Amino acid sequence: MTDSNRRPGAAAAGAPDGGVAGGRGGRDLRILFTVQGLRALLYGFGSVLIGSALAASGMSGFRVTLVIASMLAGFALASVAIGTRADRWGRRRTYAGLFVVMAAAGTVFALTTWPPALVIAALTGTVSVEANESGPITSLEQAMIPHAALRGAGRTRAFARYNFVAYAAGSLGALAAGGPDLFRRFFPAVPPSQRFLLAYPLIAIACAALAARLSASVEASPRRDGRRPLLDRSRGRVAGLAALFAADAFGGGFVVNTFVVYWFETRFHTSADVMGVVFFGAGLLQAASSIAAGWLGSRIGLLNTMVFTHLPSNLLLMVVPLMPTLPAAVAVLLARFAISQMDVPARQAYLASMVDPDERTAAAAYTNTARYAARPLGQLLGGALLGAAFGAPFVAAGAVKIAYDLTLLRTFRRVRLHE
Repeated sequence: MTDSNRRPGAAAAGAPDGGVAGGRGGRDLRILFTVQGLRALLYGFGSVLIGSALAASGMSGFRVTLVIASMLAGFALASVAIGTRADRWGRRRTYAGLFVVMAAAGTVFALTTWPPALVIAALTGTVSVEANESGPITSLEQAMIPHAALRGAGRTRAFARYNFVAYAAGSLGALAAGGPDLFRRFFPAVPPSQRFLLAYPLIAIACAALAARLSASVEASPRRDGRRPLLDRSRGRVAGLAALFAADAFGGGFVVNTFVVYWFETRFHTSADVMGVVFFGAGLLQAASSIAAGWLGSRIGLLNTMVFTHLPSNLLLMVVPLMPTLPAAVAVLLARFAISQMDVPARQAYLASMVDPDERTAAAAYTNTARYAARPLGQLLGGALLGAAFGAPFVAAGAVKIAYDLTLLRTFRRVRLHE
């Protein structure tokens, strides 16, 4: 099936199926996927432990949402710098530098629950509330992957594999997050779960070392006048997508994973090890759906994949707080996770195919900045809604995201991609 968002003949010359590039491109992809896996393992682990530590800290609901909102705001602030400066500083240098900052920020979360320190560390944009949300790091990777993958279907599959790695590794990290609580039942001397966040500096330094091994082919090419490019031909379309992605992220900001852990522990008195198992299952479902999204996108089009997998997931999200028991709520949440992220690889491939190659860093950074800037507002409003009705953030999130889906389809259904 071909729609207006698929251009026939988009596969690269010499690779009829649009496969992934070999040689240096294949090596760079393997490095990027490895770094993504390590980081997602850490973020899956950390998102559960941070949520659990915040729930156990005795902070007010407002302070908890302030810390989480600061993580999201940090994504936006750092992404602005990445969008305007990364190609000048060098993508590889910037990429490695972000992991050094991550090591320091994660150490703060491991050693204190003092709100001002947590907010400052969160604002670096290197501590994540979800396995597949990495702020400025994601923006850089989305710009580098198309340089290492072939065009057309090969690029879509590369983004599908990239997200598969994130969800699979993130699920393992979430499962491992229950380990400290489990071991403490048998060995009371095991340190507090929060101290296990010292995994942040260990994994971050390993990622920095891997980032330094990327080849120069992932760097942006300067224009003939010697200036690094930002946005030119695609400015209007990128602005439109950024506004819509911001609306979607605003809705998602109500129910980020760390908040979901907090909500379930408060509503059903669950423990970190139980929520770790839940997010392990969710990550496996998301990993499988990422591969399915690559297959589906090549058949019905990237835009259709984005919209028609997202709509039902948002309806399920609105049902979660209506469930009277923990098993029922978990079942609906997992059903939602099974399809909720199929739009992510499609969205990343859609954006990369819409803009010129030298616009990709800026396009990814600007659209991600819009998303990250909007998400803290959703989290703060969600915190306010908790006082009115404890399940209100789930309902509000679903309603906003459904409005985004319908508007996206109406606005871009006749737009033809550059590639």
